[in-house]
Amino acid sequence: MYFSLWVELSYLFSSVLFVFGLKKLQSPDTARTGNRLAALAMLIAIVATLIDNEILGWIGIAGGMVLGSLIGGILARTVKMTDMPQLVGAFNGFGGGASALVASAELVRVQGIGDTLTLSSGLTITLSCLIGMVTFSGSFVAFGKLQGIVTGSPITFPFQKTFNGFLFLVLLILGISVMGIFNIGGISSLAIFSIFSAIALLLGILLVIPIGGADMPVVISLLNSYSGLAASAAGFVIANNALIISGALVGAAGLILTMIMCKAMNRSLANVAFGAFGAEGAAATQNGSSDKIARSVDPEGAAMILAYAQSVIVVPGYGLAVAQAQHDLRKVMDNLEERGVDVKYAVHPVAGRMPGHMNVLLAEADVSYEKLFDLDEINDDFERTDVVLVVGANDVVNPEAHNPQSVIAGMPILDVDRAKSVIIMKRSLSPGFAGIDNPLFYMDHSMMLFGDAKESMVELAKEVREA
Repeated sequence: MYFSLWVELSYLFSSVLFVFGLKKLQSPDTARTGNRLAALAMLIAIVATLIDNEILGWIGIAGGMVLGSLIGGILARTVKMTDMPQLVGAFNGFGGGASALVASAELVRVQGIGDTLTLSSGLTITLSCLIGMVTFSGSFVAFGKLQGIVTGSPITFPFQKTFNGFLFLVLLILGISVMGIFNIGGISSLAIFSIFSAIALLLGILLVIPIGGADMPVVISLLNSYSGLAASAAGFVIANNALIISGALVGAAGLILTMIMCKAMNRSLANVAFGAFGAEGAAATQNGSSDKIARSVDPEGAAMILAYAQSVIVVPGYGLAVAQAQHDLRKVMDNLEERGVDVKYAVHPVAGRMPGHMNVLLAEADVSYEKLFDLDEINDDFERTDVVLVVGANDVVNPEAHNPQSVIAGMPILDVDRAKSVIIMKRSLSPGFAGIDNPLFYMDHSMMLFGDAKESMVELAKEVREA
């Protein structure tokens, strides 16, 4: 009795640590502490669960913890910043898959001892399996899109939404059968559950393939929410309070983040899920069309403009992550600050391929958190800024968002076109994920610095020092 009390107290303590850890993640200054608190909470919950259920001996527990920590540490140290969204997607998938396996194991256990599922147990098992399987397959489709294994364009076919609706209906019928409300032709519950799981996997694939590359930040955060909900449902399956609370926290936080991402793109969640937005358009050439001429600038010219400015705002995008040029960017900005230039960084919520991608990228280069500003904080500063340096960003600075006829109409953007001068570092004039041209490239006060961002940034740092 006393032992069970200590286990429950451990779960309660870990839940409190989860809440405090999540709270500290609200600020970059305390985010590392929050992450450590959450990791400690998970460690306590795992150890308490393993001991309480006598699943493994101490040697097995220690071995699993060491192996898991080793794998996690290696991944954290070696993954490229461009691959971070894929890693998060894979983590979401494994989380959902683990929850589905827990639900499956509980059903097998009940069937094995000849017991009958209660309505509440059957409901939690089916929900955990459904959400977990959808999360698992959907996350790895998202992984494939981000990795380039699967096309980033929306994949659609005739009557796709109708077919998805039919699958939902079939899952509902099978789920009710698994719960024991009625039998289907004398088929065993395990056989029905296997069919249920397979259809859930298929549904996860079909729900993600019509979503284009432009919406990947929303998809990643939504699947993160799904993985939390699956874990919470699994907690009800095995009556584990720590899993219920931590899963609910992840689910709620992921859903809130998803809504923030949708707001940042001025789109509803339904439009993201079913709009097939983000088809890859035909890439524009460096010279543009006959009636659009983009002015180019070399690193020496760009360095002169930056060095003699009083204020500079940097807008990072996915191209910065691809080129791994964040450290060289910081060197350029450090040189400018030594010359008395006021330097700030404007970070759009959906810049990159996952929420917070640019914040993590700049933090890796030790850019001070105080210099990072979100869209609402900095948008009014652009008209008072001498030079804006756009590094690998496209859609988040596209003035077409102000055009009511555009596919990105109403999307909140960084209004860099209001600055006195704009330097855009890009390989070409190709469109972004939204697949549309960017008028910013052709404006009179805009200049294109073509080339690889890292190579251009190295040259830029050299020229700024010599300016």
